[in-house]
Order: sequence, then structure tokens, then C-alpha cells
Amino acid sequence: MMVDASKMMPLLVLLLVGLAGECAAHECYVCSNQTGNTEKCLNTVKICEQGEDACLTEIRWGSTPYFSLGAQKQFYVSKRCAKKEICQRIRTKHMPYCTHIWYEDWTCSACCLGDRCNYYVISAAGSLGLSGTLIGMLAAFGLLMHRVLSS
Repeated sequence: MMVDASKMMPLLVLLLVGLAGECAAHECYVCSNQTGNTEKCLNTVKICEQGEDACLTEIRWGSTPYFSLGAQKQFYVSKRCAKKEICQRIRTKHMPYCTHIWYEDWTCSACCLGDRCNYYVISAAGSLGLSGTLIGMLAAFGLLMHRVLSS
């Protein structure tokens, strides 16, 4: 069965444009030791360096960095670009201390892929995988290919 090349060209262009966008540098929210996921952590975005393919979020629960008698515990949030391998290493390092026990100091971290994927702080975030955009594009391309080939 021969496939009409004129029907295939728009599909191929669509796929290549989508994949190029997926491979391009991405953006992460960035902040350092902010008291909560507010202000700077929600408004400051950085284009990641080449090779930094993940966004890393670290959440710390504890008292102020300096000793203060009777100091209240609070959240400290840090966000940045990172390489997937480094992100996973930090996540593994923090896992034993990610207890969420309110009267103890603890630290958790999360990694995600994709533009600005670290807007929300979710300490139970899943592990790294294919981004939803790429999976959706591949599924749409497969469906279109099936329709073209079966017509």
C-alpha cells in the first residue's frame, strides 16, 4: 500500500516542531530558603543551563538557621534547575529525613521535568519520567499515522 507523501508532510512537521520544543532549554522557578512557597518562589523563573534537564525543589521544616530560644518552626523552600542525575541523588539523600513529623526538623526534595513544573511544592512527588507533552504528542502522532495508513 502506497502512502500519499502530501498527507504525511504536515504530520511530520508537527512532530518535529513538537520534539524540537521538547529538547530545547526549559525553565524552572528559582528561589533560595524562602519562608514558604510564596513571592519569589512563585514569580522568579530561570532558563536552565544546557544539561540541566530537571527542576529541583527542596522543602525544609525547622526553626531559624541561627539558634533562637522558643523559635517557631516553619517551611523553607528552595527551587532550582538541576541535572536529572544530581536531582535523583539529592532526593535519595533526603529520603531518610523526609519524615513530616511536625516536632522534628526534616528535609524533602522533589524532581520534575518540563517547563516550570516546580510551581507547586509537592513533597510526595513521583520520580522522573517522560513528560506529559511528549507522551501526548507521540500518542497523537500514532493515531494520525493509523488514520493515514488505513485510508
